[in-house]
Amino acid sequence: MSFTPKTGAFSGKINAVTLGTGDKAIVIGGQNVLPFYTFDAPIENAPKIGVEVSAQAAQWNWPELSAFYAGCTTMADFAKKAESIEGADFICLNFPGADPNGEDRSVADCVADAKAVAEVVTKPIVVMGCKNLEKDAELFTAMAEALAGKNVLFMSAKNENYKTVGASVALANGQKLGAETADDINLAKQLNIMLKGLNVNPESVVMDIGTAAVGYGYEYAASTFDRIRLAALAQGDADLQMPILAAVCNDTWGVKESTASEEDEPAWGCREERAISMEVSTAAADLTGGADAVVLRHPASVATIKKFITELV
Repeated sequence: MSFTPKTGAFSGKINAVTLGTGDKAIVIGGQNVLPFYTFDAPIENAPKIGVEVSAQAAQWNWPELSAFYAGCTTMADFAKKAESIEGADFICLNFPGADPNGEDRSVADCVADAKAVAEVVTKPIVVMGCKNLEKDAELFTAMAEALAGKNVLFMSAKNENYKTVGASVALANGQKLGAETADDINLAKQLNIMLKGLNVNPESVVMDIGTAAVGYGYEYAASTFDRIRLAALAQGDADLQMPILAAVCNDTWGVKESTASEEDEPAWGCREERAISMEVSTAAADLTGGADAVVLRHPASVATIKKFITELV
């Protein structure tokens, strides 16, 4: 008697969100099976990898990274070089220097950087802010207008500023919008509902539900990934069917395993290798949990995660 395996595809489906334009555009989401369950149904769009580019990239004191970006001085230079990394699907611009409690770079300067990047890269662009609510609202409003027609994803709108960011980014300029919450399925759903109430198209929304470096309370992130993905697929919850982007680089390069010097922790080995391992381990965990895209910093991390995705899809 022949054996017919029982498949586990669901009636619910993750929204497919397009970023960028032309032949370099990418689609994230779209699947109706659990992560990498290709034995149940084909994965419509394999997870995507973004490379972080920061105006502060020249300050990154990592030998291999410094060698890779040798000669780059402007954000556009770094972005163009990052775009050449094999396995990179999009560029993620990070603007931590805009924080009023830090360098307090002006909105005009940040917008000028973003426009310069858009002129030299061909792959889709994702924009992160500085994590200051008021400054991010100003930054995203100005940048969404300056990059009109580029189909950019802006990360992220939060409960405190979603009206301003949603109206300026998605409604006024037709860009894609990130909805950011912190490891809580109920908060994620609530923010998505509020954005829908603002008349933001759900197919223009990507979730940033939070992550953590492995070993740093990651179980909270893991349970949130699992619950959201199961609610979207098994329960058909349309308010949780937005694809998920995980900004892995933000959580992994600042932990002790990534920053402690070899002099302080000689038994831990090469500092840069440790940081890469933290980034790769966290990205792999996020992807198997349900992330549709991850943002990484190191070319070695990109290469490893690209191989990971290719062999599982």
